[in-house]
Formats: sequence, C-alpha cells, structure tokens
Amino acid sequence: MRLTDEELKQFDKDGLLFFPNKFSRQEAALLKQEAETVYAMEREEVWRESTGVARTAFAAHQYNEGFRRLGAHPRLIKPVEQVLGGPVYMHQYKVNAKAAFDGEIWQWHQDYGTWKRDDEMPEPRAMNIAVFLDDVTAANGPLLFIPGSHKAGVVEAGHDLETTSYPLWTLSREKVTELADQGGCVAPTGPAGSMLMFSSLLVHASPPNISPFGRIIVYLSLCHVDNHIRACKRPAWIAHRDFTPIDALSDDCLDELAAERLLAAE
Repeated sequence: MRLTDEELKQFDKDGLLFFPNKFSRQEAALLKQEAETVYAMEREEVWRESTGVARTAFAAHQYNEGFRRLGAHPRLIKPVEQVLGGPVYMHQYKVNAKAAFDGEIWQWHQDYGTWKRDDEMPEPRAMNIAVFLDDVTAANGPLLFIPGSHKAGVVEAGHDLETTSYPLWTLSREKVTELADQGGCVAPTGPAGSMLMFSSLLVHASPPNISPFGRIIVYLSLCHVDNHIRACKRPAWIAHRDFTPIDALSDDCLDELAAERLLAAE
C-alpha cells in the first residue's frame, strides 16, 4: 500500500488519515479472537481497569501469532515507511479495549510527548497506525483528535499518575481548548477492519465507554530506526529495545493464519 500525493498532503495538514474497510471483516474477526485470548492471560503486559476488565495489552506481537503477523503487515508498515522516509522498528505495540460499560478515558495527550520525556526519543520521526477490531461508533468511546495540532510541536504537559491505571503526560484544559479553537475536534468512526494513521505529535484522547458495546483497537507505534530511543527507563514490553527494521510479510498473512487454524481444527 502506498499513499497518494493527495493523501500525503492531507496527512501533513491534519496529522491523520482514516481508511474504512482497509482490512476485511474476516481479518478483523480473526484478530478479535486473538485479542480475547490475550485479555484472558494473566501477564504483566495486560493492564486492567479497576473493575478487572482489560484496558490494554502491551507487546502482544511477542506472545500471540496473530498480532505478530499484524505487526509486520504491509498495509501497516509500508505507508509508515513512506511517511517517515525509511525503515522502521516497533517502539510500542498495544491492543486497547474499551469494555462495554467499564471502559475508562484516555486523557488528552501527545504520544511523542511521552516518548520524548520518558524514553528520550530524539525526534518525532515516529507515528501510530491502528486497526479497528470492532465497529467504532459515536457511542462506544471513539478516539478524539484535534486536526492540525501536530503543527504545535511538543506541548507542555503534566504527568498524570492518578486518573487511570496507565500514567500519561496530559495537556491542560486551557491548552486543549486553545488548540481545538484552531483545528476543531473529530472522532473517526467506522466498521471493524478500518485503519487509522496519525502523527505522534497529534493531540488526542478518548472518552469513557458507558454503552453496552465494547470496542478494541490495535496500535502499532513505529519509529524510524535512526531515531530509536536513548533511555531504557520503562519496561522493555512498554518501550522496546529491539531496533531491528521490520520486514513486511505477505499481504495475505492473516488469511494464511486463518487457514492454518481451520486445518488444525479438522
């Protein structure tokens, strides 16, 4: 997959691109099954809400075959290589859930703000690319973005250690209001299998999910290999130490896994 000139211009302007139905319903369903398997594990990488439901599973590509393949999928790797101008490594991998009724907020933040402060990543030559494993609607806690906010650079932030189970460098209400007055606020929604890519400087958040419908989104945080982190303060399953360039697999790698699972079940 290569981005068109028009898509590259839009990404530069807004800091994000959204592609409905980039993965098939079958591919998304396979990965949702993998997510449920991962969330059932008692591992330090699986973080939970205060109610006990899963919030996020870090580094799932290291202990689950479906997510290993997704982590090297050409539909994800190639466009990021194109934007960042070269080979990339996996800085972080998250399978984020917003459980029905119990999914808590992710506060307003920039991902690069955390990567710079906590991991000493030299430059924002890194970005996120994500896949919806459920239909994401206005009701079940969609991501919120402020288009164009990546143009503000690294924004002053405070370290929130109390609001949720995962610490974040979060922005003040005043700063979020200032940025939103300039760029507005959008919430991409779409069917399972949709793909979203956004700048590591883009200001974003997500509200609680009090609906009866859960949603799962997988995030690959990819970084140019020359821009790898310099500090190793956080656990390796949160901020990876392997800076080896990712070699993309074949486009049908998830379909091949589904066929293998079907054969093994017969």
